[in-house]
Order: sequence, then C-alpha cells, then structure tokens
Amino acid sequence: MLNKPTLKYMKWKLFLLGLFKIPLVRYIRPRLLHIDDDDISIQIKLRKRTKNHLNSMYFGALAVGADIAGGLHAFYFSESLGEKISFAFKGMNANFIKRAESDIIFKSSEGKLIQNAVLNSQKTKKRVNQNIKVKAFNSKNEVIAEFIMIVSVKVV
Repeated sequence: MLNKPTLKYMKWKLFLLGLFKIPLVRYIRPRLLHIDDDDISIQIKLRKRTKNHLNSMYFGALAVGADIAGGLHAFYFSESLGEKISFAFKGMNANFIKRAESDIIFKSSEGKLIQNAVLNSQKTKKRVNQNIKVKAFNSKNEVIAEFIMIVSVKVV
C-alpha cells in the first residue's frame, strides 16, 4: 500500500465529486466526519434541501448518505493503492426504522470488506461485488435506517 489519504484530502475529493460528477451530492452538502481503513462517518443536515413534506429527511437524501458512506471507502482504497477504479452500486436494500427528524450520521464499519474487494479486483482484473452495511443514526444516536449496499468495483 502507498500512503493513506488524509481526512482533509478525502473531504476535498468529496467536494470535487459533487462539483464535477454528481450534482445532487453538491446540492445536499454531505460532510465527511471520519474515514480510516475500517470506518467512515458522513453527516447530512436536516434542512430545507433535505426535508420532505413531513419535516423528516427525504428518502433521496437518505439514499445519498448511504451511497457516499459506502462508496467513498472505495475511493479511499484506490488512492491508497495508487490505482484507478471503476465503481458503481449494483443494488441496495433499505430498512427504515424511524423517521429521520434531525441531522443524520451515516456509519459503515466495513472498510476491510471494500479493501479486500479492491485488492481482489486488482489481482484478478475482474469486477468484484461486495455487500456492505451502512447504518443511519439520528441526533439521539438511535438507528433510524439500515442499508445493505452491493458495491461493485473493478481496478482499471
């Protein structure tokens, strides 16, 4: 492995992702709180842009949070390896437990699974799919949603 990307660098990459590739990410303005080999935390604030008609977080904003929490780890490891990757989500399963009536923190502790998928793709030169879990927490640290994301990576 090469050097690990810093939190500041990954925040910059998230900003650029929203600026040039995925405008919805820029519109929602997620905030990267933490990233390392194992864990990632993303915050999305409950505000006019992310609210639905019930004054809770809109499904689309929750999906963006889960997407970023699952996907940014793939970019983290591609930067660590000095490799370019082709990355996409192949599927998603969501279980909504409570209404999201506050700022939401999305957490995933499955970095090692993503790292293994990237390393496996690097070795085989084939696309690798991996299920990862992302949980969403409200301001009271209650789980409000659980997501299973199918991450598909290929080292190009």
